[in-house]
Amino acid sequence: MFRCLVAVRVVSKPFRSVCDLRVETSSTLVRSVSLMSGEPPTKKPAAMGKTIGTHSGNFHCDDALACFLLKQLPEYKDATVVRSRDPAVLDTCDVVVDVGAVYDPAKRRFDHHQKSFNETMNSLNPAKKWTTKLSSAGLVYVHYGREVIAEALGWKLSEPNLEKIYDKVYENFMEEIDAIDNGINAYDGEPRYRINTNLSSRVGHLNPAWNNPNPNLYEQFLKAMKLTGEEFLERVHFYATAWLPARELVLNALQQRQKVGDAGSIMIMERGGCPWKDHLLTLEEELSIPGEVKMVLYQDQDGSSWRVQGVPVTLGSFECRVHLPEKWRGLRDEELSRVSGIDGCIFVHSSGFIGGNKTKEGALEMATRTIKGNV
Repeated sequence: MFRCLVAVRVVSKPFRSVCDLRVETSSTLVRSVSLMSGEPPTKKPAAMGKTIGTHSGNFHCDDALACFLLKQLPEYKDATVVRSRDPAVLDTCDVVVDVGAVYDPAKRRFDHHQKSFNETMNSLNPAKKWTTKLSSAGLVYVHYGREVIAEALGWKLSEPNLEKIYDKVYENFMEEIDAIDNGINAYDGEPRYRINTNLSSRVGHLNPAWNNPNPNLYEQFLKAMKLTGEEFLERVHFYATAWLPARELVLNALQQRQKVGDAGSIMIMERGGCPWKDHLLTLEEELSIPGEVKMVLYQDQDGSSWRVQGVPVTLGSFECRVHLPEKWRGLRDEELSRVSGIDGCIFVHSSGFIGGNKTKEGALEMATRTIKGNV
């Protein structure tokens, strides 16, 4: 028979507060039903309404997140999550994720465990570059991710920046979940240590211990939905409110670089603290001008001085397209100003990838002389 739990609904209000996501309990909300292992149901209650089916037993990050994503859609916001492996029960569900051995978006079946399944973001949308095999969360994201993001941000589906957020969230959040669930390593070879604190691991830790005499899998599954949902919405919120504005600032600076001189090889970020490396490398590729910018000037966050930094060859690398001169490296203050012949110098790192000056003009002079070799 069915085991009835408290009524639940996952509620999110990301733009008022990303953390305002909770599991509410109320007798007035839609009743959720837990179908535990060892309790095979005979049918779904007729009055249940919309249902999202997933497997019973131990849960994982992908099925928890897939259910959360679906419940962000107006069609499923009040849906009951049914956990079962009984085909007769799953057949009655409006949408099924991570169980059933069927991928058929027309029938809203989103499993990835069948031998014939090899879909990736790229195979389902050749315009996308990602070739990691999809999990159930990835499948739901492919088909409904834009709608979920639009709902979270209060955007229309026609919003020009929606696709940018969609891509960024997949690349920096969803793909990892797909890969881990499908057993795909991020690199070849033996790892030097194990990572047990990523989102997939933390969801796994929510499963009851093997020797727990009174496991409540459904309650723990709700916690997993809440955990994955909070982190998903935080990423969406970050990319919309911080990453996207930074991209616009970098794009503007990139478009204005010719006014700086030196054939556009120096870019100036007028606002301190704005992350620029990832955006610059991406925008150069998009604009078909790879490698044109050699050095970037930006103000300290406290506004007290300026930095001059070589553009990294690749993201995360200390190897730069141009390094500050060898004879400046490791020097500071008056000694550096004397050797360089530039007033207001503060420092140059011993590797030459970055330096500082008290003024914008001084930092620009450091960059100009470096690029011209006039040192």
